[in-house]
Amino acid sequence: MTDYGHDLRFGVNLLPEPGRPGAVVDLARLAERAGADLVTFQDHPYHPGFLDTWTLLSFVAARTSRVRLAGNVHPVPLRPPAVLAKAAAGLDLLSGGRVELGLGAGGYWDAIAAMGGPARTPGEAVEALAEAIEIVRATWAVDEPGGVRAGGRHYRVDGTARGPRPAHAMQIWLGAYGPRMLRLTGRLADGWLPSLPALEPGALAAGNAVVDAAAEEAGRDPAAIRRLLNLGADLPPDQLAELALADGVSTFILMTGDPAAVQRFAGETAPRVRELVADARGA
Repeated sequence: MTDYGHDLRFGVNLLPEPGRPGAVVDLARLAERAGADLVTFQDHPYHPGFLDTWTLLSFVAARTSRVRLAGNVHPVPLRPPAVLAKAAAGLDLLSGGRVELGLGAGGYWDAIAAMGGPARTPGEAVEALAEAIEIVRATWAVDEPGGVRAGGRHYRVDGTARGPRPAHAMQIWLGAYGPRMLRLTGRLADGWLPSLPALEPGALAAGNAVVDAAAEEAGRDPAAIRRLLNLGADLPPDQLAELALADGVSTFILMTGDPAAVQRFAGETAPRVRELVADARGA
């Protein structure tokens, strides 16, 4: 049994389709009414079939009151970290502390380059993401003296003003799969956010081991890192409970555009999984 000590959360990952913007917002509001803890949206700025994720997050924040919001995940090559830090903090302040920051190193390099972004090797992408996280955290550290001086070969800020500070201790979650990204997660991130359809059997346990070892090597408590998981299908409660108990997953995010699935996952699956996990842990 693996328990990192985090409360169980349940959310949805909704497609930001421009042909039905009202329906996307309605789904987010339905998720909140049904009891979801989190609403997320993919962020692919080069995709002609998607709304801009930051614009959508801002709009949905204004139309909801309780649910947490996040990108799933923002591609750092097309979201300059100093600007991203200020945008995330600003939306967190405007929404009353309901925003978390999901980041990715990139991946669709031809599309990123076609939009004016860099084309990076896997090693460069991980290096650049580490620099971006440093800049984001330094921008939020308003109590530190002087301006932000951080970064390296890919990103560098040289004295820009700090702030604003987010309304709450905003977490940085990384969409990570390879060993270098997993080690980076253990060193610097607050959450690991893979997608179950992209994982081989046993990958969660193996990934946890890499994240935990990297956290310990960096002098961090592995339990400080939340384990999140995107789901490609609405799995039965007993399977989700097993993922929580065996692999320490504490946030489940269903990828869907179906109102019935949103209602069922937040209103029926989530409470049943909480019950099963509590019973197994003797709570």
